[in-house]
Amino acid sequence: MKMEEIGKVFTYFSKIGVAGIKITNGSLKVGDKIRIQGNTTGFEQVVDSMQIDRESVEEAGPGQSVGIKVKERVRPNDVVYKIE
Repeated sequence: MKMEEIGKVFTYFSKIGVAGIKITNGSLKVGDKIRIQGNTTGFEQVVDSMQIDRESVEEAGPGQSVGIKVKERVRPNDVVYKIE
């Protein structure tokens, strides 16, 4: 299993269970498997949908900030890895 760091969580919307993630490296696509890792966070999931400014997108690259529905609570500065 290869993991590549692709970004960091910058916010979490608890009411809707969405993580705001800033992509810093590589790209993220719908269907990719990711791992979110932090001091008290650690889980894997597949990206079902992704939004930029409330518009659905299929892919995001470096410098973009995306919202992704997550199955567990995440915290700012948690690291996001893409699993290959």
